[in-house]
Amino acid sequence: QGQLVESGGGLVRAGGSLRLSCAVSTRAFSSYAAAWFRQPPGKGREFVATISQSARTTYYADSVKGRFTISRDDTNKTTYLQMDSLKPEDTAVYYCSAGSLATTEERAFHYWGQGTQVTVSS
Repeated sequence: QGQLVESGGGLVRAGGSLRLSCAVSTRAFSSYAAAWFRQPPGKGREFVATISQSARTTYYADSVKGRFTISRDDTNKTTYLQMDSLKPEDTAVYYCSAGSLATTEERAFHYWGQGTQVTVSS
């Protein structure tokens, strides 16, 4: 089984940027699709972005499209979420995950990190 460790969260003002990283400790990271989900305060976890094994396919939630970019570095076994033009409604705990298919469905992802807090002030 793999372990996922997120980093890069923090406090930022509206309009600012953050880059989240997710280090994956599995020998077969290149065979997994990767994704980011988030859980806003008092709400359920929601899909943010996903990237396929080849990196040719990406999907984004409508709420982040055009502002967030997901990428992966298979050599370093890391996936990234570049977040620009941040809004207060982006405040959440962000989780990275890995699974067999790049999809918006949470249940398709079997490996999860512990999460990193992102807080956007107005």
